[in-house]
Amino acid sequence: MGVFWGLAAILNGAIQLERTVRGKEPPSFAALFAGVRFVRSNQAILGTISLDLFAVLLGGVTALLPIYARDILHTGPWGLGVLRGAPAVGALVMTVILARHAIRRRAGMRMFQAVIIFGLATVLFALSRSIGLSILALGILGAADTVSVAIRSSLVQLATPDDMRGRVGAVNFLFVNASSQLGEFESGMTAALFGAMPAALLGGIGTVAVALLWMKLFPSLRNVERLD
Repeated sequence: MGVFWGLAAILNGAIQLERTVRGKEPPSFAALFAGVRFVRSNQAILGTISLDLFAVLLGGVTALLPIYARDILHTGPWGLGVLRGAPAVGALVMTVILARHAIRRRAGMRMFQAVIIFGLATVLFALSRSIGLSILALGILGAADTVSVAIRSSLVQLATPDDMRGRVGAVNFLFVNASSQLGEFESGMTAALFGAMPAALLGGIGTVAVALLWMKLFPSLRNVERLD
C-alpha cells in the first residue's frame, strides 16, 4: 500500500500546471474557517456534502455484518468474509464501467438515483435471509455508492474556485470520514435498541427519505446536467 501511495505522489508531482501563482494571504482566524463559510454559501456544494453525510450516517450497514452472518444468515467466518468483500466487488465493477462509460448528462439526478438505489439495496439486505441474496444486495450497494461518490467528488471539485479548493476539500474530507464512523455508531446503537434487522431496515429507509428530501431542498443540485 505504501508503494502505491508513493507512486501516486510521484505521478501527481509530475503534473504540469499552466497558471499564475497567486500570493498566499497571511494566516488569520477568518481564513481558518473560510472553507466552512464557502460551503455554507454555496447551495450545490452544501447539498452534495450534506447528502453524503446523512446517507452514509443512516446506511452504515457494514457494521452489522458479523451479527447477520452469525444470527440471521447462519454462516461462518468464510461467509462473513464474502459479505464484507461484496460491496468492494460491486464498487470495482462499477468503477470499470464508469471508466468506460462516463456520466455525460443528468449528473445531479443520477447522483440522487444512486443514493436511492443504495438505500433500497440496504433494505433488501436487511430483509434477506439468503446469503446469496445478501451478497447480491451488498454488491449493488457498493456499485451505487461508487456512482454517487464519483459524481459528488466531481461536483465539489468543479464547483470550487482554485483558491478555495484545499479548504473546501478539507471540509469535505471531514464530513466523509465523520459520516462513516458515526454511521457505524448509529447502526450499533439502533441494533442494541431494536435489533439488527430493524436497525438495517430503518437505515435503508432513512437513506431513501434523505435523498428524496434533498431533491426538494436543493433543486439546483438535482438539475445539474453535466460534470464538465
